[in-house]
Amino acid sequence: MRNRVLHATVVKADLVDRVYRKVGFTRQEAFEAVEILFQEIKLVLSKGEDVRITGFAGFHIKNKNARNARNPRTGEPIRINSRRVLTFKPSQQLLLSTNQSKYEPENT
Repeated sequence: MRNRVLHATVVKADLVDRVYRKVGFTRQEAFEAVEILFQEIKLVLSKGEDVRITGFAGFHIKNKNARNARNPRTGEPIRINSRRVLTFKPSQQLLLSTNQSKYEPENT
């Protein structure tokens, strides 16, 4: 795993490396496990279904209706087509763990 500074981005290769070290898979097995997980999540979302991972987050597909808007530079009216958007809603446990400093006592 590459040396990281505080607040650096973790990429898929880093996740594969963590699975490799923590689970005991070979690097190829770890890569396949992470890849299959992401493929399955993408497949479910592409069908318009939601994904909820307890203790982590939910991924939800929302339908946005077509609407009229204005080009902010020119002020010209434009039409925004209907579309599906992906939203991410973190679980309460994820929110609590990201907002808790490792230097804070847990009972505060």
